Amino acid sequence: MNVGDERIFTKCAWRLIPLMLVLYFVNYLDRVNVAFASLTMVRDLNFSPSEYGFGAGILFVGYFAFHVPANLILERMGARRWMFLILLVWGALSAATALVQGPISFFVLRFILGAAEAGLFPGLIFYLTLWFPPEYRARYAANFLIGLPLAFVIGSPISGLLLELDGLGGLHGWQWMFIIEGLPACALAFVVLTSLPDGPAQASWLSPAEKQFIATRLAAKDPTEHPNLWRALSDKRVIALGLIFFADQSAASGSRLWMPQIVQGMGFSNLVTSLIVAAPFLVAMAVMFAWGKSSDVKGERVWHVAIPLLLTGGGFVVASITSSNIVALLALSASMIGPLMFLGPFWGMNSSFLGGKAAAGAIALVSSLGSLGGFVGPYVVGLSTEATGSYIPGIMVLALALGVSAAAVFVLGRAIKLRGVEPTRQSA
Repeated sequence: MNVGDERIFTKCAWRLIPLMLVLYFVNYLDRVNVAFASLTMVRDLNFSPSEYGFGAGILFVGYFAFHVPANLILERMGARRWMFLILLVWGALSAATALVQGPISFFVLRFILGAAEAGLFPGLIFYLTLWFPPEYRARYAANFLIGLPLAFVIGSPISGLLLELDGLGGLHGWQWMFIIEGLPACALAFVVLTSLPDGPAQASWLSPAEKQFIATRLAAKDPTEHPNLWRALSDKRVIALGLIFFADQSAASGSRLWMPQIVQGMGFSNLVTSLIVAAPFLVAMAVMFAWGKSSDVKGERVWHVAIPLLLTGGGFVVASITSSNIVALLALSASMIGPLMFLGPFWGMNSSFLGGKAAAGAIALVSSLGSLGGFVGPYVVGLSTEATGSYIPGIMVLALALGVSAAAVFVLGRAIKLRGVEPTRQSA
């Protein structure tokens, strides 16, 4: 590809990725702010560890149930209108979490919130395939997925400060946190309606020649081995990718949703706890970009997916065997960075052999299986903490699953023909 052609994809990235990043930032903040709310909400509502773990994780059951239908609706309706609807609904539901009175209402609202959010993440991953050929997808996926660590870097201290509003207007601090952090999604719905084209053909800022170039490049790199949706959903490679993502997300959610309480248990205040939890995510933003770019530039996926899984599992093991709080914090920080490094190359690998409606369904299925890990991870750690008084047995189980998954990546790499994934010399 010549420099002029390269600039077309750079132009698209500058137009699309910042908005996608903001959407995912708000999405993830509304998904995990319950971890910071737990610092006072658990006490105020008298939740047991297993009740909190179940409620924090049940969001991902609703998330799981609606992934595939949501992505198929997006493929049929178009990204602009579908994203508008889901942003509006989930923002209202997130704010409504302030109305929780006990375990049952907590469980119900979290489940419905997960169902409402289900279409965003797999929709954004599928959306990338409409604009960029395979050799660009790992870096651009990593670029907008930086919204996840950003939700912790920015959201952590904001959530900590909002908790200090306790008593204002007769509300608890955690209630103010849910209300204030839920409303931006509603506002962004209208930004999406005016600024997110369904695809290159609808982009007013592309010339006819640029639109034709993108269509030609995507057609030339079409990875589709079989276009049938149901055949794609039953493909053993798709299911294997989903199980690998399940292990990664079990570990990621198990650490993220319990990390604030683990740090607070070391004697830190709410605000200091929120700052400590934010630190590894600040590092992860730079690492995610570099790791995703490395995967694209080298045209390599397998090692770039397996190494983060091993890093996460190793962090859990070290945190479990050390007697030093500082070493435990550093190890847990590594275990929070690993799942973020994993994302860009993993989704580049996932979209490497399917296209069209088959890709929309397969991406959603993989994401939905991973979302179940978002339920299992926090619940396993919660049960471990309640039964033994320690989070260590729970995270050791998660570490074992990560080791098995890393081995599976190497086996799976032999079964996936990474068409169109070629080394790139330039950094679009």
